Amino acid sequence: MQWLGRYYVPYFNAKYKRSGLLWQGRFKATVLEAAQYFLPCCVMLEEMAVRQHLVQDPSAYPWSSCQHHLGMRVDPLLADHAMYWGLGNTPFQREAAYRELLEKGLSSSFLQAINDATNKAWLLGSEVYKAEMAKLTERRVEPVARGRPRKKAPISV
Repeated sequence: MQWLGRYYVPYFNAKYKRSGLLWQGRFKATVLEAAQYFLPCCVMLEEMAVRQHLVQDPSAYPWSSCQHHLGMRVDPLLADHAMYWGLGNTPFQREAAYRELLEKGLSSSFLQAINDATNKAWLLGSEVYKAEMAKLTERRVEPVARGRPRKKAPISV
């Protein structure tokens, strides 16, 4: 890793006319309720290349799992999630259902919810799931209101 920092990063920066660290910024992750958010998160990740104007179609980006999920190529490094298998009984049904999810896209509010939870490291799921996880982990799973709690007015008799 030290070698990468000393030798490869300056080479990479010079080649691509950029500056700074190669892997700068904090690692961001969140726990999510798979039933509700796993497939939308996959769609969001595979649409990322389109949103960043790298390709016109998510399946054209060679470094994502999109081609695998659409049946365009088999990637032996990927193990499909149970939620993906639940899209259909046959590979053709799963691929068609996944293509439909990609074409439908995600709403901006849904994207914002995923980004907020990931950037702030809060749990992503339904209220029931959040309550279960809070009970299980014995810690807060979503942010509290900003600022200090309001003082209660003294009770006069």
